[in-house]
Amino acid sequence: MVRFGVSSYSLWNAIRSGQMNILQAIEWIADNGGEHMEVVPLDMKLEEDPTLVREIAAKAAEKGIALSNYAIGAEFAVGDDESFRKEIERVKRQVDVAHALGMKLMRHDVASVPPAEATLGRFMADFPRLVDACRQVADYADTLGIVTSVENHGYYVQASERVQALVEAVGRRNFRTTMDIGNFMCADENSVVAVQRSVRNASMIHLKDFYSRSERANPGEGWFRSAGGNYLRGAIVGQGDIDMYEVLRIIKSSGYDGFISIEFEGHEDCRYGTRVGLENAKRIWNEIGNV
Repeated sequence: MVRFGVSSYSLWNAIRSGQMNILQAIEWIADNGGEHMEVVPLDMKLEEDPTLVREIAAKAAEKGIALSNYAIGAEFAVGDDESFRKEIERVKRQVDVAHALGMKLMRHDVASVPPAEATLGRFMADFPRLVDACRQVADYADTLGIVTSVENHGYYVQASERVQALVEAVGRRNFRTTMDIGNFMCADENSVVAVQRSVRNASMIHLKDFYSRSERANPGEGWFRSAGGNYLRGAIVGQGDIDMYEVLRIIKSSGYDGFISIEFEGHEDCRYGTRVGLENAKRIWNEIGNV
């Protein structure tokens, strides 16, 4: 059964400013209709703080909030063989954190380069190394019953066909994709088309929305550029330019029955934007009905 929840990343502005901590974020999610929390550690070094790991697990259990997915960064495309080996070992230690939290899902990045350098030729040159790293991490995670995944994220491995090529080449039953429906727009892909292409391999889904403007219509401060030069700005889920009804219809008709996280990146207060986005996602899902 699909469960809607929140990525802690959505509340990071409030956490970073000291308005709440990660334990209070769990309480906030429970109080605002969430069923799970995805943990994005960012400035938290959970591998060095087993006490906080235990506190997060205990607070989630107390509030009836599942801990769904553990999401970290990683970089396998740069450095020599020794740095490559060390990065794989570092990510494996993060797998241990996911296990200590009682999670069965974990997302790790694989590489990120500026858009101008994220060429297909470079991707193909780095591809064997990325496949090797993902296999090693997935094989270790499999011993702990954890499914690892790559997200369409960071320009380099963001377009749906690159992500799916990596998943298929790794060829592990426990290596899939965290499918962020909004991030496809950063690679100038239509989210509806990209979700149709990707949902079959999704182990986790992020609902994110964007406003989009043509590269010829600079809207001014507060926007960033896609790989192709279009302008994007974070929006509350259901209020941006993604066809959220059609995206959720595709997800629902696919039979996906896992966790769905709100990942809010808009300019509104993060608690307001996350709450309204969560409400919109649940309402739209129910309005779609049985498909």
